[in-house]
Amino acid sequence: MAEEQTIKVEIADGVARITFDRPKHNVFNIDMMREFIEALEELSADDALKCLVLQGEGRSWCAGVDVGDHKPDMAPEMIDTFNRSLELIEGMPVPTIAAVHGACLGGGMEYAIACDIVLAGRTAAFGQPEIKLGFFPPYAAIRLPHLVGPAKAIEICTTGKIYTAEDASALGFVGHVVEDDQLKDAVEKVIADIATSSPLIIRLNKRAVTQHLGMPSPDAIRQVSDLFLNDLMQTEDTLEGIASFEEKRKPEWKNK
Repeated sequence: MAEEQTIKVEIADGVARITFDRPKHNVFNIDMMREFIEALEELSADDALKCLVLQGEGRSWCAGVDVGDHKPDMAPEMIDTFNRSLELIEGMPVPTIAAVHGACLGGGMEYAIACDIVLAGRTAAFGQPEIKLGFFPPYAAIRLPHLVGPAKAIEICTTGKIYTAEDASALGFVGHVVEDDQLKDAVEKVIADIATSSPLIIRLNKRAVTQHLGMPSPDAIRQVSDLFLNDLMQTEDTLEGIASFEEKRKPEWKNK
């Protein structure tokens, strides 16, 4: 990967952490998005990965996308680049965790709600204030109806209201709210719960949840059952899980 400028990547024990680092509020521009895309592409190909955490340096998680990149001559490139980064977050084969503190606004909130698990410090603030500048949030317009329903999605996008972490949790697009000084520990607990399992089985679990979305129920049941019988049950790690239970020992995963 090229020398990092605004995106920091750390990998240890199967856990990847991407840190947004563009002072003051980690506002993304096109160059930062490109760095983010490069990091996500490399991580998505890492078969040993168990989960990915997105976090922010400084006072805010991410306060959005640079308004200057929304100008007509920049907008097509900005949207294409932004969409690619969201596609990679959604397509990440392992669980993605947004560890949110401070401002999480505009494109920043869109990055957060693209993740599988959103944890927030109590003083975090969420919102899609684009309407105040004459825009709408394209990804939020697609994703929020699935998370909060169409009516609330319209409210969020058309009022530009800023929501507390508790409000966001009540609406359903934040999973867990903790005291600010407990956010790091809360994230580590979620990581620990995931990291005890086989990387391969983690991937298969996520695929079981996501691959059938939008299918009629009978088709979904058939497809997930096929994944269970013809993929999961053929792995060495599933057989190891059964053996370790019967032998009352910790499993030794082979990621196969």
